[in-house]
Amino acid sequence: MLVLRASRNFRNRIAVVELFGSIGGQIKSPTYEQIFATIARDDNIRALVLDIDSPGGGVSASDYLYRSVLKVAEKKPVIASIRGLGASGAYYISCAAHKIVASHASIVGSIGVISVRPALQELMQRMGVGVNVNKSGLHKDIGAFWREATTEEEQKMQELIDDSFDTFVGIVAAARKMDEEDVRRVATGEIYWATKAQELGLVDELGDLDRALDIAAETSGAPRKPVYFRPRRSLRQLLMNPAAEALTESIGNEVERRLWSGWLR
Repeated sequence: MLVLRASRNFRNRIAVVELFGSIGGQIKSPTYEQIFATIARDDNIRALVLDIDSPGGGVSASDYLYRSVLKVAEKKPVIASIRGLGASGAYYISCAAHKIVASHASIVGSIGVISVRPALQELMQRMGVGVNVNKSGLHKDIGAFWREATTEEEQKMQELIDDSFDTFVGIVAAARKMDEEDVRRVATGEIYWATKAQELGLVDELGDLDRALDIAAETSGAPRKPVYFRPRRSLRQLLMNPAAEALTESIGNEVERRLWSGWLR
């Protein structure tokens, strides 16, 4: 069962949710979806501030969290505050907010989609390792690491990437009130300093978390008294040395990121 760590008394407060780390890694979609659902239905919470420092992550997890935040935004003001990195899937999620504030030295953007698959067939051949495959359909093993992709498979994978990219562009265009063609001109996968991102229309204003809280208080009429919603740490996390835990999780997340496809970048 999810347990939220928050102040005991948060009547007419502003909720703050930290999105630190990779989406699908440190930021677990099911856990944060429950947090956002709690905030959406709690009338004592008058506004939500997203405190973001994330390089992005998986397509599905990013989209799910975006839609979870969107449900909050249908009921109360949501302000996204990018403190360090608001890239790719993290920027995707921030598009659910009514306003995006970014610190002056933050990095924003990386609007795009990338699929990365390991290609180990040559290594396996040198090692004398073979793979026997039985499958129900022609494309059941599409993206397999033990063989090269066919031209048809490459085309199908590109179609998936293009569909995901079109969705991303559409969400940015709607959120930022920009023409899709204008979004495509900046959606090259590159990142921008916050000052440039503001010029391009990707950010509303420059400022820190305090500024985001000010806006949340002004738009909601709530006192400027934030309450933080965080997942409760597991017993394993409490017992492990913090440095060892961080190193282990970082290595695991990086291995997972490199092995699996369908990552927003």
